[in-house]
Amino acid sequence: MFRRIFATALGAGIGVGLLVAALQHVALVPMILEAEKYESGAAEVNKHTQLSLRPAQIREVIADAVDPLSAFVGPAQAQTHGHQTAAPAAEENSPWRAVVTTISTTLTSVGFALLLAGAFAVSGRDVTASEGLLWGLAGFAAFSLAPAFGLPPELPGAVAADLVPRQIWWIGCVGATGLALGLMVFVRAAWAMPFGIALLAAPHLIGAPHPDSGAGVVPPELAATFAARSLVVAAIFWSLLGWASGALYARLGRAEAS
Repeated sequence: MFRRIFATALGAGIGVGLLVAALQHVALVPMILEAEKYESGAAEVNKHTQLSLRPAQIREVIADAVDPLSAFVGPAQAQTHGHQTAAPAAEENSPWRAVVTTISTTLTSVGFALLLAGAFAVSGRDVTASEGLLWGLAGFAAFSLAPAFGLPPELPGAVAADLVPRQIWWIGCVGATGLALGLMVFVRAAWAMPFGIALLAAPHLIGAPHPDSGAGVVPPELAATFAARSLVVAAIFWSLLGWASGALYARLGRAEAS
């Protein structure tokens, strides 16, 4: 069983991760580079907004690689907090940026595929590719769509609350949404549906942490487009991952049975 789970995670995770990394480079990375021009002052920005001091180059490359993953794995450290000074922008053409982004996306994909395959095993169901797709859509709802209602994917230069409260809220939202979906789908008791709906609403009634005031330097049109594209990429990622994991899990199950 464990061999089946890990083989599913590696096969589906690596394949889907590489595909989605290529999609990120086309759909998201150019927008991040554009946002960094505003963050660094290379492009015209709101003169009433100041920028934060950037970290060292190696940390900057890693942080930039995480930006496309914000719709999958929660908020990263915001790059803009008011009342500080600007620093030079990142090296836009650094080959390490593409390498780190691809590695990060692939590792994230393998991790989520391992989570899906483990859930398949715990459920005891004979999961197929089509049912795996449904599991993937549930993963999208829990890890990307629901948290985005409170903390949409952010570009560099965004003003945000402190990192730890945002991460705590994100984890709580993911946990509540996942538990709610599990109750509503697998539990037949009369209380499961209303309790699941209450769990879905609870994180949003509590509210995600946001800064008291301030404005980012990135144009709102660019930020909105990035958030929308990030969610579309996340939907594609989870759909492919669920389908591929279900198909591979079923195939390995047939091989073990024979």
